[in-house]
Amino acid sequence: MSSSTIANRYAQSLFQLALEKQVVAEVNTDLEELVKVIETTPELISLLTTPKFSIDRKKQIVAEIFANANPLVVNTFGLLLDKKRVNEIGNLAQSFKQLAAEAQGSSEATVFSTRALTEQEKEEISSSFSKLVGKEKLTITNVIEPSIIGGVRVQIGNYIFDNTVASKLENLKRTLVG
Repeated sequence: MSSSTIANRYAQSLFQLALEKQVVAEVNTDLEELVKVIETTPELISLLTTPKFSIDRKKQIVAEIFANANPLVVNTFGLLLDKKRVNEIGNLAQSFKQLAAEAQGSSEATVFSTRALTEQEKEEISSSFSKLVGKEKLTITNVIEPSIIGGVRVQIGNYIFDNTVASKLENLKRTLVG
């Protein structure tokens, strides 16, 4: 999911408020839940973007649905409703997650492998690659991709570390064929 400039600005503001109130983890969790609800219930976005209801009624609906969420999240969602930018909530959540990870000295990493990695393997990859990108730890998402044949490909932001059998075979092919 690409992140827009608008979503980044909202995420930065929300992050600063969450940092001041020391509720970054709670806000991050609530944003993830909010995105899950929106992704699994497309009717909600339709309802919130329809001109049939007033902005106040839409805010009331959001407040009722997300009554247990942190008030910062509910208020930010209300602000997105005011500005007719409800579709930015996914991008905002992604940007917020990145800001929270950076503040904790952590980063997101995607590891492509032919099988599911064990927790020990994830820890080893995290400790090895976190030093390379200047982070304390990595939060690893494992993606199973049989086409790599063997080995792993690690993607951390714009960095890609490819140690797969498929890439080695491709390099060998280029060397032999010319």
